[in-house]
Amino acid sequence: MPPTSTVLAKTKTKQREKSRLLVRILQHKYMYLLALPGIAYFILFKFVPMWGLIIAFMKYNPYVGILGSEWIGMKNFAELFTDNNFYLMLRNTFAINIFGLVFMFPLPIVLALMLNEVRHEVFKRVNQSIVYLPHFLSWVVVASMTFFILSSDVGIVNKLIVGAGHERVAFLSNPNYFWGLITAQNMWKEAGWGTIIFLAAMAGVDPQRYEAAVVDGASRWRQIWHITLPAIRPTIIILLILRLGHMADVGFEQVLLMTNPLVMSVSEVFDTYAYTIGILKGQVSVGVTVGMFKGVVGLVLVLASNYIVKKLGHDGIY
Repeated sequence: MPPTSTVLAKTKTKQREKSRLLVRILQHKYMYLLALPGIAYFILFKFVPMWGLIIAFMKYNPYVGILGSEWIGMKNFAELFTDNNFYLMLRNTFAINIFGLVFMFPLPIVLALMLNEVRHEVFKRVNQSIVYLPHFLSWVVVASMTFFILSSDVGIVNKLIVGAGHERVAFLSNPNYFWGLITAQNMWKEAGWGTIIFLAAMAGVDPQRYEAAVVDGASRWRQIWHITLPAIRPTIIILLILRLGHMADVGFEQVLLMTNPLVMSVSEVFDTYAYTIGILKGQVSVGVTVGMFKGVVGLVLVLASNYIVKKLGHDGIY
């Protein structure tokens, strides 16, 4: 048993820490009030629904509810892993995400660097607004635009190809084009919106560093390479780690709209499988199992990438 004086000292220390925390909260009460809606959102829509994950371990029956459904343990996971399409879905999901990681992730950085170098403010603002606009279009609109541009019968591109004396190209029904098409849609729609965070990080760079570089005779390229990129490196690393956490996620609406029977071999992913099996076929437990599996994969990738980043001497997300 520790001496009474040690216990009293620990108690007083805890009381002082609580008092300091209360004082900090009172000092910054308006900041906490501003954060309250965000905190409430995560509690209500992210943490509270997590209790529903137990459905993954049940043979869920909506007529009797969770408490009345049969507990079957890991049977749903075994059914998922032994499904004939599991490795096909795993391949397609990771392939689409790897395409996005290689081609989509660097694009907002490059675009932000280009916008940051524009010195004419009006021209810069107009261009920013233009590249932001596609983000606000729904995937239904994007899919429709893709159809009218690339379809074999009414597509503008195929009309130009035929006009040039060549045969039509089946862009939308050829499995070889599907992953690239999905990536291209994401790049067009989201690249401009992704520049916001990087432009904000660049705005925090001390202008005196650029002035000193100019005095030393550094070119614009040298200033970007030695000042701008190192300044936004922590932002890039954090966003990369968070992006890896979504490696098991694919835009459900986008893939569903672009899927047709001829490309099913490359378009079947976990999101569409969960929709088909959980909603259309009513096997809710299997659908929840797919979601839980995706969450575990994302968590493992975030923890692993954060560990590697910290081992390399950089700051991770925690």
